[in-house]
Amino acid sequence: MALRLDNIGIVVEDLGAAVEFFRELGLELEGRATVEGEWAGRVTGLGDQRVEVAMMRTPDGHGRLELSRFLAPPVVADHRNAPVNALGYLRVMFEVDDIDETLARLRRYGAQLVSTDVIQYEAAYRLCYIRGPEGILIGLAQELG
Repeated sequence: MALRLDNIGIVVEDLGAAVEFFRELGLELEGRATVEGEWAGRVTGLGDQRVEVAMMRTPDGHGRLELSRFLAPPVVADHRNAPVNALGYLRVMFEVDDIDETLARLRRYGAQLVSTDVIQYEAAYRLCYIRGPEGILIGLAQELG
């Protein structure tokens, strides 16, 4: 059986700001569209929906992030600031070449460390969680050696 992760979806309020943040992280905008109609609502179970979508692609071409802004129906829940041990969506983790340089760039877009600093795990990784646009939890990992 073949299996491949197609994308991870995140619902946001400010689609433009989210696109710019993930571009700064290194993802490429694959395309933007408005998805609406009866067929789309049948997929999601939301009925008549209208959603602005931006598909972001990792530079290696293997991973995608779907950013969505719902126009209709209205958003019904908000768990962006849930703690790391909350049930459901936890975070998206990205491997980066230089975690300090990446953090410096993302801070200009409002990123904040969840902890007080970047943590080193043995001689293998430097890791941190950050809150990105709208409080989205994102993990960064830099492989060492």
